[in-house]
Amino acid sequence: MASPLPARHLLVPTDGSELSETAVQQAVALAAVLGARITFFHAQESFYGRPDMAIFGEGLAVDPKVGEQFAKASAAWTEELLARARAAATAAGLESDAVTSVDPVVYEAILKVARERGCDLIVMASHGRRGLAGLLLGSETQRVLTHAPIPVLVVPGRAEEG
Repeated sequence: MASPLPARHLLVPTDGSELSETAVQQAVALAAVLGARITFFHAQESFYGRPDMAIFGEGLAVDPKVGEQFAKASAAWTEELLARARAAATAAGLESDAVTSVDPVVYEAILKVARERGCDLIVMASHGRRGLAGLLLGSETQRVLTHAPIPVLVVPGRAEEG
């Protein structure tokens, strides 16, 4: 039986956390060994969720400018975050690109980008939440692991007490 080809296109979701930055560095090192290219991805916060659902209750007026300000700040931070990730890839002599989207369902956004970009490996961090924290907070990494049609390499974090 022939062994599968090594990964040639990595998707690296990042949220800007210290652990996520570690995953970026490890993905860059892996891509350098494999001769792979990298797509970095960040899902921007959807501050108000779905537009057809009122999360603040009936009758509460929210100035639309507040949402615009949040969106602009999120876009600027995302641009900086992805530029740092791409700079790490460039420093290692790797080809990379970056993608972002505003999506309230992060794991679905990750899988969509992997499919659209033809990625064959997802490299992402896990914060290692266990116990009640893991149950209540959930894990985007866990959701990606259980739904991904391609391999997922998890860069583990320190397990939090729970």
